[in-house]
Amino acid sequence: MRLPQADTKTLAMIRSFFRCLLAGAAFNTRGMQNISLTFAMQPGLSAIHRDPKDYRMALRRYVRHYQSHPFWMPCLVGIFLHMEESISQDRFPPKMLSKVKDTTTYTLSAIGDSVFAGSLLILWALSSICLYLSGHGGLSLGFGLAFFLGLQAFRVYTFVAGLRHGFRFLERLRRWDLINWGTRIKYVNALLLVWLWALVWPHPLLWWQWLLGVVALMLFGRFVRTGLVSRVFAAAAFLGLIHLYPLLRKTILDFLGGMG
Repeated sequence: MRLPQADTKTLAMIRSFFRCLLAGAAFNTRGMQNISLTFAMQPGLSAIHRDPKDYRMALRRYVRHYQSHPFWMPCLVGIFLHMEESISQDRFPPKMLSKVKDTTTYTLSAIGDSVFAGSLLILWALSSICLYLSGHGGLSLGFGLAFFLGLQAFRVYTFVAGLRHGFRFLERLRRWDLINWGTRIKYVNALLLVWLWALVWPHPLLWWQWLLGVVALMLFGRFVRTGLVSRVFAAAAFLGLIHLYPLLRKTILDFLGGMG
């Protein structure tokens, strides 16, 4: 195998970082994100392993199954490149890398799903919708841009830190306590959801309408959480109840009027 055109190490690492932004572009059902990972690792590996045989062996370490949250790919690529540098200097056994690589990627994947997909992305979506519906379109756009720039800064920081410190950077990540932060953000999301209901709910606001809506959401959430009902069926049933709302409202009002 012929090595790619040689880069300086700094330029190679920069190219590897920007390739991380394409995580998931070559997703497949067999190796998941392994092609994207290998593509991101190539510039850095070619700068570290100048011997074609060593370069080929290094590539083989990353074509296996790989799956993690895409926001973590720069961090992981930085860590892996740091360890490849150690391997090239005979300071780290190659066989050990495959063992710790899978454990690290799956652990960060779980944290990413909880903090990013399950908390921060929902925070951005709910806050943007609420601000826009409140007549603050410019603020909503600015909030979205702040989230976007913050994500890019996070990617750059974690890539550089992983490249410099390798697996030692994981200890710093552990001190960030991201799992508990994800839980706190979910409480904020719950308040934003109440704000969204207040914005979209038909006026005038009646207590029993809110009570019905909350009870319905709690029941559907409970059934989905326990696995008794699929998410698709729960969403379809909730939408059906919304369409039946005028009939239910008339029935309840007639019942309350009869009691009076």
